[in-house]
Parts: sequence; C-alpha cells; structure tokens
Amino acid sequence: MTTVTTPPARVADQEQAEQRPPSRSRRLRVVVAVVGVLILMFPIYWMLRVSVAGTDELSSLPVSLWPSDWRLGNYVEPWAQYPFLRWLGNSVVIAVVSVVATVFINLCAGYAFAKLRFPGRDLLFLLIISTLMVPIQVIMVPQFQLVIDLNLVNSLGGVILPRLAEAFGLFMARQFFLSIPDELLEAARCDGAGHLRTFRSVVLPLSGPLVAVLVIFTFMWRWNEFVWPLIVLTDSDSYTLPVGLQFLIQQFSNDFGPLLAMSFLSILPMLAVFAIFQRYFVEGIARTGIR
Repeated sequence: MTTVTTPPARVADQEQAEQRPPSRSRRLRVVVAVVGVLILMFPIYWMLRVSVAGTDELSSLPVSLWPSDWRLGNYVEPWAQYPFLRWLGNSVVIAVVSVVATVFINLCAGYAFAKLRFPGRDLLFLLIISTLMVPIQVIMVPQFQLVIDLNLVNSLGGVILPRLAEAFGLFMARQFFLSIPDELLEAARCDGAGHLRTFRSVVLPLSGPLVAVLVIFTFMWRWNEFVWPLIVLTDSDSYTLPVGLQFLIQQFSNDFGPLLAMSFLSILPMLAVFAIFQRYFVEGIARTGIR
C-alpha cells in the first residue's frame, strides 16, 4: 500500500496562507454582509423597541432608538383583556393541520406525476399548474359557497379544507422527485417492493430537503393568512392571530406598544419553524430546479 506525502514546500505554503491576514476583498464582503444583516434586522428591532414604549414617548419626535422607560406591561395587558391565547391556539391548530395534510398530499401527488405513468398525466399536471395564474379573489366566492354547503362557516375546518391542495407545492414536489434516479426505484421493484413501499422506504428518506421547504412555506402561508379566515370566521373567539391583531388595532387606537408587542409574539412561532428546518431549506430549493 502506497501513501501520498505532501512536499514540505507545499505544507509551508499552506501554513503561510492560513496565517496570512484576510484580503481586502474578503474584508469588504464581510462588511457588506454585516451591513445587510443590520438593515434586514432593523424592522424587528424597531418592533421590539416600540413594543416596550408608552404613548407619551412615541408622541414626541424624534423617537430615540433606545427606550427610556421599559413598559413590559404591554406584553401582559392584551392577554388579560382579550382572548389572545385562544387566537394563538386557533392559529396553531390551523397551521399544524394544514402543514401535515398539505405536505402529505403534495408528496403523494408529486411522486405520482414524476414517477408513475398513466394516461393524461402531463395534461392534468399542466391544468393543475395553470391554476397558479388564477387570482385567489376569483375563486373566493365559490370556495365560500362550498364552505356554506358543508356547514363549516365559523369553524376551523372551513379555514383548513379549501387550502389543503396547493399547486405550487405539487410543482416543487414533482421537480424534486424528477431528480431521484429511476435506477433506485427499479432496484426496489426488483426486490419485490410495490409503489407504496418504494415511496415509503426509498423516496421519503431522500426527501428531507423537500419536506423542509414545504413545511416552511405552508406554515408561513397558513400562519399569516388574513383574508380567508376573516371571511369564514364570524365569532371573535374563533379568530386567528392575524384577524385578532386587526381587531386589536380598533381597540388600542394610537397605543402602538401593545399592538407591536402582540405582533412580535405572533412571529416567534414562524421564526422557530424556519430555524428548525433552515439547514435543509437551501438544498431543497436548489434540487427542485435540477430538471
């Protein structure tokens, strides 16, 4: 067995390169990246800053970047006066159920359109994708009529059901599954595996990046959705967080502290979901565009 040794001169050059101070272009990239992060994070900081401020402090201009009086009661008063916890629970139920059902449907449909052969497959896929060009406002009336016929008005099911199947998620799933070699599926079939077992044992273990992307997008859309829950939900106890925050705007008027405090709390679950799945996010986005 032969071993490859690195010449001493090359080792010395590598050590000198590691000890060499960073170049001007690298320092410039770091500075630009830091400035970009500060600019992007400033709205979140300003939300936090205003959330602990009082009305008197915000009425005097200019408003300082650092609060002079920390009013932490802004995070407590809305909880005591309004069913904020119930709104939070409604949003969690809608988002979690929608994520589980939508991801499952998109994975199954994407696999079928990518790897199975059946008559009219391409035409049916084209028709489904064409629905992305239809404005959501056009189909709201028939969707609401469907909710009325199913007796789901003012229920969480009425918010969840019409949004379970997403053409965008199906498109991403199909593009991702197209990048999986057909040889893997053929090997599973040679071992006696059917379509269901092949999907469960071969395809799903390779679909971590795709699942992460679908979870992030679906959770973000369902968590921030405002118009459809506003139409379907008529009782204040059934409101979701975005609808409840709009209700709080009418109650607190110019007192922006409690409003921004509740708004900041409402984005924390979305930040947590992104932090959990972000390691797979870029890979999933990249692999959906391979073919």
